[in-house]
This record gives sequence, C-alpha cells and structure tokens, in this order.
Amino acid sequence: MHGPDAAFWQERFERGDTPWDRGGPSPQLLAWIDSGRLAPCRIIVPGCGSGWEVAELARRGFGVTGIDLAPAACDRTRSLLAAHGLHARIEQADAIDWRPSAPVDAVFEQTCLCAMHPSHWRRYEASLAAWTRPGGSLFAMIAQRPRAGSVEEGLIEGPPYHCDINAMRMLFEDTRWSWPSPPYPRSSHPNGMHEFGLVIERR
Repeated sequence: MHGPDAAFWQERFERGDTPWDRGGPSPQLLAWIDSGRLAPCRIIVPGCGSGWEVAELARRGFGVTGIDLAPAACDRTRSLLAAHGLHARIEQADAIDWRPSAPVDAVFEQTCLCAMHPSHWRRYEASLAAWTRPGGSLFAMIAQRPRAGSVEEGLIEGPPYHCDINAMRMLFEDTRWSWPSPPYPRSSHPNGMHEFGLVIERR
C-alpha cells in the first residue's frame, strides 16, 4: 500500500499527534449549515478523526455516519458523542472499500482525501460517487499544501498531500460531478495550510 496505513494513523491518535485537529468543527461547515446551504439530511463524514464535525451534525439533527481507518479515532468520536448525549453511526473502515446500505444526500470531505496517497484518489472518488445519490452534494474542503519538493522535483510529499485544484477538476470530472464556479471560500488551517471550500453536485 502506498502512503500511510491504519497503523500509522492509529499511532498518531494514540500519541495525540494530531496537528490538523482544530478542537472544534470546521468553520466552513458551520457557515454552510448556518446559511441553509447544508440542511439536515443523511450525511457521511469520512476520516472523522476526533469527531467534531460528526457531533455538530448530530446536534443539528442530521443522520450522520462517521468513518475512520484508525480504531483510536473512532473511539474518540464515540466518546465525544456520548459526552454530549448524541447519536451517530461510527464505522471503523477503509473509506476506499466501505459502502453504505443506500446512497446518502451529502458527504462532508475534509481530511480523508489529503491524508490518502494520490495513488488511491481515483478509487476514493469512485467510493464518494457510489455513496452520494444523484442530485446529492459533496461538501469538500480541498487542502492546499504545496511543498518545495513537489513543485521543484515532482515529489509526492505528505500527508497532508497537496490537492491541486486543477487536479481535483480532473479527479471529480464532469461526467459524474457538477462544479461551482470560482472563487471558492478559503479557510486557514491550524497546521499552516489552507483549504478551499466548495460544493460539488453529484449528477
């Protein structure tokens, strides 16, 4: 397997080495909910980590499924939900291979894509397409983390891996997804990178 595996992420969570963790839900997710762009529905959160977004969505009345490769991340999410008396389905699974029982209305993608080696991105996109019903939406936070080695030498460096926005247009192609026009909202991230927030509709 190219890139980090379940043991890698398990060890990071066990050590508490999670610099991507904001300590709360994504500001852009809150903006989408507060504006009404994202209303209560059936939604999947892959790479749910410590569970901040899962808990916020559950609190707001969404039917949420959180997925993470690391058992420790799933445990964190379950503990957060229990502490606030909230309910969501939590699956310890590889998002590339996992499938829901039926397609859902929305997916919130924030950390899973950029944590995954680019050699797996096409299979992951196929999973996202299978999860999302026609007319549903992918609420995506696209990580911008270019490094000197990737720009100057073509190296694949990460995680987090740089998700060039033009490469994302190729990955989430027009045959399956409808893209909004730029510019896209920009969110700063605790680890120094930033993300573009965009809503891609499933055809």
